[in-house]
Amino acid sequence: MAEHQITLPLSDEVIESLHAGDYAFLTGSVLTARDVAHKRMVETLAKGDALPIDIRGELIYYVGPTPPKPGQVVGSAGPTTAMRMDPFTIPLLEAGLKGTIGKGGRGPEVAKALQEHRAVYFLAVGGAGALLSRHIKAVDVVAYEDLGTEAMRRMQFDGFPVVVCNDIHGGDALSLGKAQWRRSG
Repeated sequence: MAEHQITLPLSDEVIESLHAGDYAFLTGSVLTARDVAHKRMVETLAKGDALPIDIRGELIYYVGPTPPKPGQVVGSAGPTTAMRMDPFTIPLLEAGLKGTIGKGGRGPEVAKALQEHRAVYFLAVGGAGALLSRHIKAVDVVAYEDLGTEAMRRMQFDGFPVVVCNDIHGGDALSLGKAQWRRSG
């Protein structure tokens, strides 16, 4: 297991160096989106229309942050269950998305598509939204403002902690952990 300090956007070289179970600390710009925004993006692509924001080379964090308290940039910003986005992920990878951040595992089709499109899935710690928000230094709505909390945003991360779950080499940190637990049990 390695530890990576990553300045975004993700490059192909960085993605190649990542392996399931590695720790990473992300600094730079990411997009946010949840279910309804994903559905809209996929419907837009299916019509042959341009997305409201270019996702090529981007990383999407599955989060609907709570409103900030006075003096804060953002409220609690914990990850959403990634598998809920599985039906929308492959078309977005085909459109150039390079990675996602969420909690929980991905289905086998998405894991395979991540390999094929040379993209990565990172795990963020569920239930730690207040702590994770300390690593978010700026937030701006960039699309689908009508969705309120679930609008697409651009966040600026500073050392945001994640674990590589699915890499381009076929690794899956959750499967590896389960196998290791069975051997030691």
